[in-house]
Amino acid sequence: MEGVLTFLGELPLPLVYIVLGVGAALENIVPALPADSVILTGGFAAGAGVAHAAGVFLVVCVFNVGGALGVYALGCRHGQRFFRAGPGRRLLTHDELVRLERFYERWGVAAIFAGRFLPGFRAAVPVFAGVAGVGWFRTALPLAAASAIWYGALVGMGHAAGANREAVVDAVSTANRGLLGGSAVLALLVSLWWWKRRRSARRHSSGGQ
Repeated sequence: MEGVLTFLGELPLPLVYIVLGVGAALENIVPALPADSVILTGGFAAGAGVAHAAGVFLVVCVFNVGGALGVYALGCRHGQRFFRAGPGRRLLTHDELVRLERFYERWGVAAIFAGRFLPGFRAAVPVFAGVAGVGWFRTALPLAAASAIWYGALVGMGHAAGANREAVVDAVSTANRGLLGGSAVLALLVSLWWWKRRRSARRHSSGGQ
């Protein structure tokens, strides 16, 4: 962590913001990227006087939401074709795609907001919102709200950490482990639903032959 802070301290201030912003944006494309650690480091950098806390918060939120809206736009433009006529039809049948659309129609805002706090699901939520045809404002508002809350907390904790950086890192790691556990349970439930749907479809298909 100290090495990263030293590295950031040697960069011009605009480049510091660009590095932090790109890290925040890339988690929408590479879910395994430790974006929370990048943003927390930005808070530490602000606390050390390398950057301004408000600037870090604004940059990471704008880049993160911008990246999420970028993959949302891809889902809007190519998602239906990918799942209805492309390789994606092996993942979601027509009925499952209709169910997805109905789910987002009913729970879209809440699902997008909650999903952005769950590791692994963060990247998928805006993509499938696009596939399901959720409107731009209904997607952008919960994305922005979730990013402001989560990244605001990370930047604030990092900025206020002072000499207690290790304790803050441990607290964030503990929180992420809990959220990751929730993601794993949700992923298991979704997998079971998908497996049961596929088994039922195969039975109906075999019975109809």
